[in-house]
Amino acid sequence: MKKRATVICRRGKRILLVARSQSKWALPGGILKHGEHISAAALRELKEETRLSGKSAKYLFDFRGKQKHHHVFSCEISNRAKARPSNEISKCRWVHLEDIPRLLTSAPTTDIVKLMGQRRKK
Repeated sequence: MKKRATVICRRGKRILLVARSQSKWALPGGILKHGEHISAAALRELKEETRLSGKSAKYLFDFRGKQKHHHVFSCEISNRAKARPSNEISKCRWVHLEDIPRLLTSAPTTDIVKLMGQRRKK
C-alpha cells in the first residue's frame, strides 16, 4: 500500500480542496519520494499543488483507504496567502465544511474530513 502525505488547511469553517482536470475534489497531498520524511512530503505537495508555503505540518492521524495509506497533517497558512493551482492541479478552492458532502470528492477526502470533525469534538 502506497504511503501518502495528505494536507488539511483550514480557515475558520473552510477547508482547501484541489482537483486535477476532469477529476474529483480532493485534499492536497501526494506520494512520498524515496527517503523523504512524511511531514516534508506534506509541505512539498502543498507547495507544488497550490503554491502555498505551510509554516509547519502537524501530524493529525492515519487513514487507510482502498489503495493508499494517508498520513494526515494540518498546515498553518497565512490568511493573506492565495492558493493558485499548479503542476497537475487545475483548480483549488476554499470550501465550507458543510458543503463538502454535496461536492464530488474522492472517497478518502470525505472520510478524512469526517474523521477530522469527530476528533475536534472530543
